[in-house]
Amino acid sequence: MTAGQPVLVVTDMQNGFVRKQSAHVVPIVVDLVRRWQESGGDVLFTRYFNYPGSPFERFFEWSRLQSSPETDIVPELQPYLGRGTMLDKRIYSPFTVDSEAAFERRGWSTFYFCGIATESCVLKGAVDAFERNLTPWLIADASASHAGAEAHAAGLLVARRFIGPRQVITRADLPAALVGGRPFQS
Repeated sequence: MTAGQPVLVVTDMQNGFVRKQSAHVVPIVVDLVRRWQESGGDVLFTRYFNYPGSPFERFFEWSRLQSSPETDIVPELQPYLGRGTMLDKRIYSPFTVDSEAAFERRGWSTFYFCGIATESCVLKGAVDAFERNLTPWLIADASASHAGAEAHAAGLLVARRFIGPRQVITRADLPAALVGGRPFQS
């Protein structure tokens, strides 16, 4: 890990969030992580854990993602976890009191967000980075919603309003140095 280098935040790529509407993003994120790590880049994997009595249970009547195998990172990403950093969280955002100190120690000030779900956890992470005067990027074609394309599009619309229209990019917009010198095709 190199202080000050950008970090790829792979948001909640967990079995419980991969459904028909979001499964297409799994190979895209795997390829992105592989290339990012091959270029020596830092990768932060987040893993969401719901819990009894959580706001999700109280307000949404949603009690999923409380245990394995739903909370497990998808099998396709397992080979890459050892070369990254894992952050377990109980909220939408990766920015917690403990994680912020770790991010600062690593010198992370530029965050590239991808994963599931665009309109909630991916968006919240990007907005929280913005509000901490860090540089957020949201990689639109490496994010998806388990609620479908309409929710994904809504998340991108709100992201453009929250963090700036130029901060929502595609993989083709990534600097080649971050992805092994080979740009993605648009």
